[in-house]
Amino acid sequence: MKGQKVFLKFLPVFFLFGLFFFQSCRSKKIPKDSPAFTVVETAKSYRGTPYRYGGTTRAGMDCSALVYHSYYAVGINLPRMSADQSKLGQKINLNQVRPGDLLFFATGKRKNQVTHSGIVTESVKGDIRFIHASTSLGVTEDYLSSRYWSGVFLFAKRIL
Repeated sequence: MKGQKVFLKFLPVFFLFGLFFFQSCRSKKIPKDSPAFTVVETAKSYRGTPYRYGGTTRAGMDCSALVYHSYYAVGINLPRMSADQSKLGQKINLNQVRPGDLLFFATGKRKNQVTHSGIVTESVKGDIRFIHASTSLGVTEDYLSSRYWSGVFLFAKRIL
């Protein structure tokens, strides 16, 4: 009986905590009529496309072609190479990224030279998921928090 009274006393606190916890973990959805939604959905439509250096079709493509085609779907004509794409848009902090933003990486021998790009598909409490064309897996999604990607990450940009 006494335990039940204590539980009932703290029930509102548990309720509020639960409400806050589940709200903060929920992914922020992109409005379906926004350009970012179209960019992300276009990129996702290429999932499984094999990697091909310099490739620009569903038969095979590289990372910058994925970014190029995804933004072209909303009428934005980006350069074809990741290094050139990285010169456009507004630089943003990782805690500001949202779906449709671009991530740039240095996967080559030079630590500060852009050689790879991806598109943010989801950002939940700082855990950023992005889609890109991987040399081993083709067009796939990964988490920026992975050891490899966090180690070669350079910066994020917003085009939209």
